[in-house]
Amino acid sequence: MTGISKRMKEIKSKLDLKKSYSLNEAVGLLRSIPKVKFDETVELTFRLNIDPKKADQMIRGLVTLPHGTGKKVRILVFVSDVQAKEALDAGADYAGFKEYFDKVKNGWCDFDVVVSTPDLMKEVGKLGKVLGPKGLMPSPKAGTVTDNVKKAVEEIKKGKIEYRVDKNGNVAVGIGKLSFEPEKIVENSKRVIESVFKARPSSVKGDFVKNVALSSTMGPGLKIDFKPFLTDN
Repeated sequence: MTGISKRMKEIKSKLDLKKSYSLNEAVGLLRSIPKVKFDETVELTFRLNIDPKKADQMIRGLVTLPHGTGKKVRILVFVSDVQAKEALDAGADYAGFKEYFDKVKNGWCDFDVVVSTPDLMKEVGKLGKVLGPKGLMPSPKAGTVTDNVKKAVEEIKKGKIEYRVDKNGNVAVGIGKLSFEPEKIVENSKRVIESVFKARPSSVKGDFVKNVALSSTMGPGLKIDFKPFLTDN
């Protein structure tokens, strides 16, 4: 039987996993535990009192993180050759149509976000089997189906992200890197928490949010005291 590592023993000695911490406390604790060899992603996870099978309770939203995600976001834009240069100048990594349509059709997915102009969505929809399971299909609700590709690309590069509920009624959102200054992690977290609370469906009875936790890739999940956000919404 494998014993508990020195790192895990130190983590357990610092934390009380049953306690609900303030956002500032949780960020400080996550940054104080022994580091690993890469810059960990910090994530917020919400356990919600909803039924994802009901159309009106399919939580989905957009939020712009004030300090970005700390991750290089690769953007593919399906656009006419005439608009391709505009998309590339705005920061897109790939822009065009036929070349990238064929590559994606054959399984290529070396990108994180897909943007498309409305006139091409009929064709882009044919890539559903590739893009759909990965959550990469462009959507008007996500702001990724638009004629203003320049604005869409610039907003994504600045830290605009989309979140959505999973089949178990949870929402998980990457909100930055552990190397960020504590204040930046806190500010990004607040922006996401406020957005999720505002997404409460009118049909939900009782408490909307059951639990909020802050974690890092190789760190523990710390319960967040979210009562202060209830008084603000």
